[in-house]
Amino acid sequence: MFYHVVLFKLKDNSPENMDKARNILSSMEGKIPQLKGLTVGKDELFTERSYDICLITTFDSKEDMDAYQVHEYHVNEVLANLRPMLEASKACDFTA
Repeated sequence: MFYHVVLFKLKDNSPENMDKARNILSSMEGKIPQLKGLTVGKDELFTERSYDICLITTFDSKEDMDAYQVHEYHVNEVLANLRPMLEASKACDFTA
């Protein structure tokens, strides 16, 4: 399995905005064939080092993750709607 984990810091982390971001990310479910697993969570602790949203995706290979990165739905729906909401993001990609 290949894992792609992304942490998102929102410009506005109001409950409504966090739900909106979570819904945008969750909308990928079933729309990108290479995407084998998708988990989206909202931060519950709100500590100084916390990010607001965590995305955990799984793929069969790095090549499948690369295909996901340029998939039309990911680019035109998810990134296009999510990027304006973001202050920052961090990613970690690994196999397990």
